[in-house]
Amino acid sequence: MKLLQITASPVWRGHEQKIIYLYEAYRDNNTFEDQYIVCAKNTPIYDVATEKGMQVIGFDIKSEYDFKFAKQLAKIVKEKDIDVVLMHNSTAHTLAVLSHKFYKMSAPLVLCRTLIRRVDTNALRKWKYNYKGIKKILCVSQAVVDVLKFAVKDHSKLSIIGSVTDLSKFKKQAPNGMLHEQFNIPKDYKLIGNIAAFTGFKDHYTWVDTVELLVKRQTVKAKYILVGIGELEEEIKHYVTDKKLNDHIIFAGFRKDIPELLPEFDLFMFTSNNEPTGGVLLESYACKVPIVAANAGGIPEVIVDKKTGLLAEVGNPIDFADKVELLINDERLQKELIENGYQHLKDNFTKDVISQKFYEELKTVANQYER
Repeated sequence: MKLLQITASPVWRGHEQKIIYLYEAYRDNNTFEDQYIVCAKNTPIYDVATEKGMQVIGFDIKSEYDFKFAKQLAKIVKEKDIDVVLMHNSTAHTLAVLSHKFYKMSAPLVLCRTLIRRVDTNALRKWKYNYKGIKKILCVSQAVVDVLKFAVKDHSKLSIIGSVTDLSKFKKQAPNGMLHEQFNIPKDYKLIGNIAAFTGFKDHYTWVDTVELLVKRQTVKAKYILVGIGELEEEIKHYVTDKKLNDHIIFAGFRKDIPELLPEFDLFMFTSNNEPTGGVLLESYACKVPIVAANAGGIPEVIVDKKTGLLAEVGNPIDFADKVELLINDERLQKELIENGYQHLKDNFTKDVISQKFYEELKTVANQYER
């Protein structure tokens, strides 16, 4: 069986990392006879796939409705004798459907969906989600399935796969003081952090409001670290300044050393209010960092409340502050949640577990498809 994964994503986030993880797992286990990644040139995933020696086919994307590329895609699928096409973002979804519909692409389509977002907002979107050539829609959580049900008529096409992380990338499981040294933080201060793009649904406002409460209570001796970049970064920086929290909150910017940085946190605080799963939560499990996260979207499918982490009410800084206080001051509870979380990760979200789930779905689709 031969696999082609396609994305037109211009960014590097969890979904793009998943494509690389799947390719690596299938290569290392000789799962597929052959496999390819089709993606836009001059993008992070193109660079990563090329650097890793993967079979990557780059293209210059002009628009979501690039019929010239759709024709090229059908030709690639035919020449490479592809058995199944796995689509990874909205633009790739449209291009693959156009290729299948108008240029008789010779392989079935499977869509990987990670966003909690309504797609029944116009007739064209509904059409492409219900297109007959799409045999399966693989979702990272039940929360994603639930929102797609408004648009997708055949609910049997919807399956839950889960999110993924690679344990081999997160071997460091104890702090060595690197962040204390980098930011000149006294050693007796705890570090409470978050790693997230500065976008609306990550809800950095609740995060900052929680810090304000904790500072006022004076029950936690800590510095608070925000890792990431994004369109709301300056807005959040102004918010921090307005609340006179500049001495407490550190903006660490974009970092490539997450496996080294994450274990430095004494606690991971995640306030996202519409998260499909939260891949960084799995990475926190891997690094054995205790977690307080919002009870939102697919997060409760990753965090088992009071067993692998603590869940707080969405947008409620008081509840977040209470949970952070409780956990940061209770070493026994921390140890219990860390151990349970690590086992939960190994049982459900590793590269081997998730790649096998994908394989079973892709194999079923390929075997049932009549060319």
